[in-house]
Amino acid sequence: MQQQAVIEIGSTGIRMLVVEITEDKKRNILDRSELPANIGRDVFTSGVISRETMISCLQILRRFAEQLKSWGIQPKDTIVLGTSAVRESTNRDPFVDRIKIKTGFTVRVIDGLEENRLMYIAVTECLKGATVDGQDVMQDDSVILEIAGGTTEMMLIENGRMVGAHSIRLGTVIIEQQVRSIKGGIEDARSYIEEFIRNSKSQFNAEMNLDKVKKFIAVGTDMKIAALFTGKSITPFLWQIQREDFDRFADEIQRYSVEEVIAKFKLNYSDAQTFKISLLTYKYFIQLTRASSIIVPETSLREGVIITNIANPSGELQLEFSAQVAASAAALLRKFQGDEKHAEYVRSMALRIYDSMQMELGLPAHTRLLLEIASILHDAGMFIGARNHNLHSEYIIKNSEIFGLSRDDISIVAQIARYHKGTKLPSDDAEFKLLPRETRMTVLKLTSILRVADALDRSHRQHLADFTINFAKDSITFRVKGRNNLNLEKLAIEEKGGLFENVFGYKIVLV
Repeated sequence: MQQQAVIEIGSTGIRMLVVEITEDKKRNILDRSELPANIGRDVFTSGVISRETMISCLQILRRFAEQLKSWGIQPKDTIVLGTSAVRESTNRDPFVDRIKIKTGFTVRVIDGLEENRLMYIAVTECLKGATVDGQDVMQDDSVILEIAGGTTEMMLIENGRMVGAHSIRLGTVIIEQQVRSIKGGIEDARSYIEEFIRNSKSQFNAEMNLDKVKKFIAVGTDMKIAALFTGKSITPFLWQIQREDFDRFADEIQRYSVEEVIAKFKLNYSDAQTFKISLLTYKYFIQLTRASSIIVPETSLREGVIITNIANPSGELQLEFSAQVAASAAALLRKFQGDEKHAEYVRSMALRIYDSMQMELGLPAHTRLLLEIASILHDAGMFIGARNHNLHSEYIIKNSEIFGLSRDDISIVAQIARYHKGTKLPSDDAEFKLLPRETRMTVLKLTSILRVADALDRSHRQHLADFTINFAKDSITFRVKGRNNLNLEKLAIEEKGGLFENVFGYKIVLV
């Protein structure tokens, strides 16, 4: 058995989770701690983490370091994440540096898409095998929502598949600061939240008809409190609240003072200040759907970190996660009216080539997923125009949110889409030369494979249905069964195979 710790530096506080990993990969919670910190209030007001808040954070982290010592865990062995407030602060680098020097903790600042990914993993694990009203919660049309201090993380799932993932700059601290700036009250907060969500509704409906949503999954401490007071327990870590019961609870809380919230719910002053706004925001998001009840799992992105980075998740979970990333990319292609049959064919061809070249690539396993997503989206730019569709594809990818991919991942996928067209070598571009060497090699290798896969469907008729791949000393042969006319594909291989030959040293033969 081993013990592991994760610390999250959030907008309203710093939270720690310590778990014990058993030999059969089960997780037993040993310790939880949470202390308030005004990081979000500083950053969303002035853009910087103040000296006073920085000192407070260092004190909290020193205290956590002492707690971890009792479990035999050192700061260097602890995963520490900074979320939206740290991410947006203009002095985040000095802040992270002071933490490293004064406490020994190394902070990794993550983007909103990474928060989404970790939350999905945590929620999926918590809901595994759970049924509500006789149905598997995760196999229905559903929304997963977490409202934090700086952002709202939202995932849209249709028939069990991811169709949209958003990190929305709408959080309880941000709403509070907006209302405070105009010296407003709760009615002004209500108007601000309603208008923001109403203006966002069309974007969400373009990805999935929210009227079809049957399951609303709400994550967060505030919703857990609501569940404890108005819901019923499904499992020790899962509750269900009837929608009308939640609405009554949320409306009742609006009449409470901050002091009454502190007394009744045992919250610290900072969390009590945003409690009413939090419940109100959840209520208006739920109103976008026709869900009759709300599912509340007790989990967080800290559990997501434990599952993905420490607990060695099962192959089944990894496959399911990859499938959800691909489903998110496919939904994006559909939004831009792409050729889905061609995209699916190129995806399968690219992955087949990738898998046959494992000994040649020398790339981390994660790059297979990047190639898959680039294959799905390489022609998305056709929606804008055919002539420079590769550049349009790059733009669309760079400016989209793809569930499960970090901003660095999305940048690599966009580069691969940019260079998939034509005969030009990526290394001819000055912009490409500025990339780190490791990134350049990843883009070169994956682009060369995508060019070949795309060439093998030049006709967009998916002729190569049955073939084998054979490697010789200096060539790779695609031997096709059947009598389809492959002249277009052969010409395309002649045109686009140069990069593959340049990178791997193999000439491509289509027989």
